[in-house]
Amino acid sequence: MANIGVKEIKELMTATGVGMMDCKKALVEADGDMEKAVLILREKGLATQAKKAGRVAAEGICTAVVDGNVGAVVEVNIETDFAANNEEFKAFVAAVAKTVIEKDPADVDALKATTISGGTQTVDEALQELFIKIRENMVIRRFKRFEGILVPYVHGGGSIGVMVKLESDLAADKVFEVGKNCALQVAAMNPSYLNKESVPASALDEEKKVLLAQMAEDPKMANKPEQVKIKIVEGKIGKFYSENCLLEQTFVRSDIFEGTVGKYVADAAKKLGGSIKVVEYARFERGEGVEKKEDNLADEVASMLK
Repeated sequence: MANIGVKEIKELMTATGVGMMDCKKALVEADGDMEKAVLILREKGLATQAKKAGRVAAEGICTAVVDGNVGAVVEVNIETDFAANNEEFKAFVAAVAKTVIEKDPADVDALKATTISGGTQTVDEALQELFIKIRENMVIRRFKRFEGILVPYVHGGGSIGVMVKLESDLAADKVFEVGKNCALQVAAMNPSYLNKESVPASALDEEKKVLLAQMAEDPKMANKPEQVKIKIVEGKIGKFYSENCLLEQTFVRSDIFEGTVGKYVADAAKKLGGSIKVVEYARFERGEGVEKKEDNLADEVASMLK
């Protein structure tokens, strides 16, 4: 058997763009023959995916799933919304979420190396097999796992996935509606922080700098004493909290309560005869922060004919 080391694996990875474990397996199967290993990867469809890996995967599905007192929010991306509606892709995303719940992987790399829920392959192997069928670049982008009293919400068929974690002395089913309304709030208003206390000092300092700079540009404010400006800024920080902190935001479901989210939760707890506290949440929006490439169809076709 040929001696297969890090150098050979790296060489094959560079040549094909395929992951380390798949390259290692191909080299073992090819008994160290580089050309044969490339052919093996091409036959498996992996090298083809490497060519497509540069294509932006900004569509896909965000999901939120709960099993008992454990849950997960997951985002898996793919190139087109058409492929995102493929039933096998949807099943894969559901299996990935269940794997996160069951196996508690440390990060995406660990998740990909984990045996997928209900199967014998690793998550990465299942992804590669699915690629051979769909032929679009797919990326498991992120996930977050929770334990406790959890309420999931998925918006727009997977455009947004939300998980809200509560603490309560009431039964989970009693507080589900409160959690659901909070999840709807998170989906709609996209708060950056849970409450005032969770806002980093650096974020407040930056906001104050912005407000002071705005006043410096305003002829009506520019000549006011510095202490006056600082007091005005401190007053405006309240607006920052009401826009960016979940519990300080105005509750969107004004049909059932008028006030802040925090006051809604307190009022609901009082009516139910217990305590309810929102302690954590996560919100994944499909393709959020992914720079979509504007493809020129004519150029793309021309490049394919070269």
